[in-house]
Amino acid sequence: MASPPLSVAPSSGPPARWVGVVAVVLTLVGWSSIPLFLRHFADSIDFWTSNGWRYGFSALFWLPVLIWGLARRDLPAGLWRAAFWPSVINCAAQVCFCWAHYKIDPGLLTFGLRSNIVFVTIGAALFFAAERAVIRSPGYLVGVSMVVVGTVGTMLLGEGLPRGATLFGVILAIASGAGFAAYALAVRHWMHGINAIQSFAAISLYTAVGMVALMLAFGDRAGLTALNLIGQPVGSGDSRLWIDQFSLLLISALIGIAFGHVAYYFSIARLGLAVSAGVVQLQPFFVSIGSLMLFGERLTIPQWLSGGVAVAGAGLVLAMQHVRKQAEVERAGEPDAAEFDQLPPDHVAAAAAAEAHATEDARSSG
Repeated sequence: MASPPLSVAPSSGPPARWVGVVAVVLTLVGWSSIPLFLRHFADSIDFWTSNGWRYGFSALFWLPVLIWGLARRDLPAGLWRAAFWPSVINCAAQVCFCWAHYKIDPGLLTFGLRSNIVFVTIGAALFFAAERAVIRSPGYLVGVSMVVVGTVGTMLLGEGLPRGATLFGVILAIASGAGFAAYALAVRHWMHGINAIQSFAAISLYTAVGMVALMLAFGDRAGLTALNLIGQPVGSGDSRLWIDQFSLLLISALIGIAFGHVAYYFSIARLGLAVSAGVVQLQPFFVSIGSLMLFGERLTIPQWLSGGVAVAGAGLVLAMQHVRKQAEVERAGEPDAAEFDQLPPDHVAAAAAAEAHATEDARSSG
C-alpha cells in the first residue's frame, strides 16, 4: 500500500520548521478524529469489529517497513521478541479505549484519558530509578496533582453523577489510561534502542493480529457486520460524500493510526518532542468541540474548567520532563537530535502524554 517510510532526520531552519508546524497540526487533527470516528461507528458495528477492521487495515500500511527491513536484513535483532509484551498490553488498552466509546461520549472520555500521566508517574517511580528525581520535584508533583483534580472534576461535575453504563464507561476510560501508561513503560523497557518506526511497525502488526483474533472470536458474525456498511452513504443531500461508510471506516484507520504517527515523527524531528507533545495535549478540546457539533455532547462549564486544569497539569509534567532532559543533554554534551532517535512508538493520541514521559527525553498517543 505504501513504500517504507524514510528515516526522518532532525533538521533546522525556516523550511524545516514550517514542515514541522504542518505535521504537528495534522497529527492533532488526525488523532482528534479517532474518538469521533469510533463514536460514529458505535451505532453500526460492535467494538470488537471496529478494532479488528481498523487495526487490521492500518497494519497493511506498516507492513512494507518490515518487508523492506527483512529484504535488507537490517531489522534489529530481537525485534519480534521485544515487541511482544508491549503489543499484548497495547491490545488490552485498545479494547478498553474503543469499548468506552460505546458507553460515554468522546469529549468526556478524552479528558479522562489525561489520567494516564498519573499511572505513568507511578510506574516510572517503581521501575525506573532515573525518573525518581524529576518525579519528586515540586513542579512535577503540582502537575500530577492538577491532572488528578482535573480528571476527577471532569468525570463528576456533569449534570449528574455517572451511573450504570456511564459509570462503566468512566471505568473503561480510566482503565485504558492505565493500560496506555503500562504500554508506554513496556515500550521503554523492551524496545529501548530500537528504531522507532521499525518498533511501531512490529507492534502494529502484533496488535492487528490480536485485534483480528478477538474480532473473529467475539465480534458480531465474526466481524462480517462491517460489510453491511458497504454502499451506505456518508451524509445526505448536498452534504453527501463520494465514499460509503465502509470506506470511511478504512480511511479512519489510516488517518488516526497510520498517517497520524508518521506526521508525529516528522513534527518531533522538526520541532522537538516537548513542542510536539505539548500541542497534542490540546486534543481533548478539539474532540469535545467536534463531539458537540456532531453528536450534541455538552460538557458543563465546571467540566470544561476541570478538563483545562487536567490538560494544563499534563503540560506542566511535560515541561518538567523537558527541563530535566535538557539538563542531561547539556551535561553529556549530546546533540538535541538524540531525543528523536530514541523515541519509542505510541499507538493512539490518548497516550501522547505517556509517550512523552516514558522515552529517554520525556516519557501516551492513544
